[in-house]
Amino acid sequence: MIEIRNLSKHFGPTRAVDDVSFSVAKGEVLGFLGPNGAGKSTTMRMITGFLTPTAGTAVVCGHDVQRHPLAARRRIGYLPEGAPLYPDMTALGLLRFAAEAHGIPKKRRAARLEEVVETVSLGEVLEQRIETLSKGFKRRVGLALAFLHDPEVLVLDEPTDGLDPNQKHDVRRLIRSMSAGKAIVLSTHILEEVEALCTRAIIISEGRLCFDDSPEALRARSRHHNAVELHLEPTGAEGARGALARLDGVREVEDLGAADGLLRLCIFPEDGRTVLKAVADHAHAAGWEVEHMHVERGRLDDVFREITLGELVPAQRAPQSAEAIEKQEVQA
Repeated sequence: MIEIRNLSKHFGPTRAVDDVSFSVAKGEVLGFLGPNGAGKSTTMRMITGFLTPTAGTAVVCGHDVQRHPLAARRRIGYLPEGAPLYPDMTALGLLRFAAEAHGIPKKRRAARLEEVVETVSLGEVLEQRIETLSKGFKRRVGLALAFLHDPEVLVLDEPTDGLDPNQKHDVRRLIRSMSAGKAIVLSTHILEEVEALCTRAIIISEGRLCFDDSPEALRARSRHHNAVELHLEPTGAEGARGALARLDGVREVEDLGAADGLLRLCIFPEDGRTVLKAVADHAHAAGWEVEHMHVERGRLDDVFREITLGELVPAQRAPQSAEAIEKQEVQA
């Protein structure tokens, strides 16, 4: 439903978007991630026809956005960054104006407006002027305008920006409910939102595409993916770090420091494999008194920094051998 081919946008010598290509199918919710200034909003503006590409094409539901702009835009619902609205209009007046502009038949207009107002919970502010609304309600008005005409494609730039936790929950639920019949692209700075909403994630940095896969694949790149955190009573657990480092499938064991009188260790697996059973079996056989044990899913912040900044998180240092760990323990 969306086909982006070698899309580029230059502002003078600055390459805001540099040869980006991807596609989005019906039923997909694509999370568009990247640091500030990475080119996310610029890409969205080109998809929706608000910016002309320097090179490349954006095709929406078979219509080239530049060659057939009206046909493409009729199929797009767009929530831009900041969602500019007419401040002197009431929320209801603006929605009625938009419904007429979209050509929604008059006999269906009232029912559609009622449905949209209920969906985004705007009933209490319908007669208020836009300029008097809170940031959260303005965002909800912008979201209502984006899907008022029931478009096949939704492009949402920071859809939960400015919303309180309850409102964020409602908006996420709304997006999930609409996803089956649409192609949705949303940008966000909230990595957990990608997991909660998206079937796929793209990361863009300095205008270039750096990652395109599932949120699960993104998390799996974390050093902490499937790592086991283990808290032990220190009595009787001498040499635990070295013993765990020798287990099959273990790449590294890190001492997290003592807390509440407990020895805390993090056991990192090789290639993200599962080592929980091996760790638990060894702890049981060794007679260690385990106070706490859990498996990490992975840390998205670390992966995001690694991809966008080339920043090596502490995890990427050379793993320590069991012999090196034992030597440290003896010295300690």
